[in-house]
Amino acid sequence: MSRWMCVLALGAALSGACGTSVNLEQERTALMARDRDWSAATKDVDKFMSFFASDAAIYPPGAPVVRGADAIRKEYSAMSAAPGFALSWTPASADVGGSGDLAYTSGSYEMSGEKGKYVTVWKKTGGAGNWMVVADIFNPDGPPTSQHAMVAPDTLKWGDAPPSLPGGAKVAVVSGDPTQPGPFVIRAQMPAGYRIAPHWHPGVENVTVLAGTVAIGMGEKWDDAALKNLAVGGYASLPAEMRHFFTTRSAATIQVHGAGPFAVNYVNAADDPSKK
Repeated sequence: MSRWMCVLALGAALSGACGTSVNLEQERTALMARDRDWSAATKDVDKFMSFFASDAAIYPPGAPVVRGADAIRKEYSAMSAAPGFALSWTPASADVGGSGDLAYTSGSYEMSGEKGKYVTVWKKTGGAGNWMVVADIFNPDGPPTSQHAMVAPDTLKWGDAPPSLPGGAKVAVVSGDPTQPGPFVIRAQMPAGYRIAPHWHPGVENVTVLAGTVAIGMGEKWDDAALKNLAVGGYASLPAEMRHFFTTRSAATIQVHGAGPFAVNYVNAADDPSKK
């Protein structure tokens, strides 16, 4: 009797295992909802990152692959802090593999005025069995309308500042080419007490302070009383040809973005380091 009971129990177990199936339509519906929830979380870095698997990767157009949740968080935090940044997308389709634990969604996105399409690969991970992003690939429908990009900090190539700036600063191009027409993003590292005499630029200059404290004053002559401090996270937008001067209160790093060609024109030609 005990033998027959064991056989019946084994048969029932196998029957149950064979009868187990994944409701693919239900999983597709859940995945579409998950993707929409992710799009609604773009303004909160922590919520946005909660959708990524720890080993996720992002494949941005014209930029290196960003691998790992930590690297993605750093890049997204910097990108989302840029003035005017906005990101949203709309999933159009989802497909779930027969195993029920690997899938993808696809649709259209808009990022700060740039429109394009995307494919996101999802995998069920963790004890809760949630769909998590393991790969995200996207590209614009046409020429990029902005220079928002995902660039790992350790891939930046730092070099001496151009001759039009005082010595002692280091500069890295994040995206674009500041010497050519079109959008660009650059970063500059400067020691404490670094000064740029009254000058102007042919286009709008947008400055974001990433580290340290800087000070900017308006006018054609240097005036300590006119200097206004900007600490980490501070932002200044200077119209084309506005005369201004700059100094660092401490060692500092700034990010400058605008439309090229970028040039530094001094009010007093004698202040131009390239002429000395």
